[in-house]
Amino acid sequence: MSTTASNASSAPRGHDPLATLGSLPGVPAAVDSVREAVDRVYGHRVMRRRSNEVTSEAALRAARGSAALSGADWALEEVRRRSDFGSAADALTVGAALRLTAEAGQLLSIWRQSPVRVLARLHLVAAGGVGAGATVAEDSGVAGETVGRPRLAGEPVVETPGPDSPKPLIEAPLPGADEVAGRLDGLSGLVVEGSSAPALVTAAVVHGELLALRPFGSYNGLVARAAERIVLIGSGLDPKSICPSEVGHAELGRAAYVAAFDGYLSGTPEGMAAWIAHCGRAVELGVRESTAVCEALQRGAA
Repeated sequence: MSTTASNASSAPRGHDPLATLGSLPGVPAAVDSVREAVDRVYGHRVMRRRSNEVTSEAALRAARGSAALSGADWALEEVRRRSDFGSAADALTVGAALRLTAEAGQLLSIWRQSPVRVLARLHLVAAGGVGAGATVAEDSGVAGETVGRPRLAGEPVVETPGPDSPKPLIEAPLPGADEVAGRLDGLSGLVVEGSSAPALVTAAVVHGELLALRPFGSYNGLVARAAERIVLIGSGLDPKSICPSEVGHAELGRAAYVAAFDGYLSGTPEGMAAWIAHCGRAVELGVRESTAVCEALQRGAA
């Protein structure tokens, strides 16, 4: 993890390191702002009768936003209408993002007991597998034996498989396989033990740690953002999954995303606080998107 988060994972049992992060300067204000924004959209009159439609639209927009961060910046209507996600890198990425947003809500009960199992499942789904023993689709560009498990020593990371794979967004030094295994175990321990920290703090740490580790041979960014989504839903902050942080991350832009993530990597209190605040702003922008969907539904325009 970052220095701060890594120390958190090795803290004595009974200590609540994520709660400590929640008290960093600026973080309580970000948490309060997110809570107020989420409460407002949940109070919209459309949510009383048509929340399922808002959830569906949020999932579509979340997939589009996450794919855009990974280099496949398709228009929303293109994502909506396409059913063919063939061998091109951008199409594979959009297809993976759509599958992940559909899968995330099915894994909530498992997450608190076995986060690593959920992460493995997310990678399997992203790479095109459909079950625990599935063979990965041939056009996915991902070697089947590397799917659904953390990478081993010497195995490469090709973030976006395909013949026209773009330059990876995150180019920080790649931790070795032993370090990945240890840090995943530490992250899992934090999730299983639980914390009094606000959902935003836990979600931001899970997201940032997975970006830092890139534990799989591909699609780590998509998996990290899907895991953030699971934390926000499972915590009760966004139980209907209508506040797609992926939308906000994409709107804030790739450069801002990388800069905020550099703060996480630094491990300094200031850097960690900046990353958490960035994730909070992304949730707020996701709320704004779903509020617009509610307004359109109310007008009969969607």
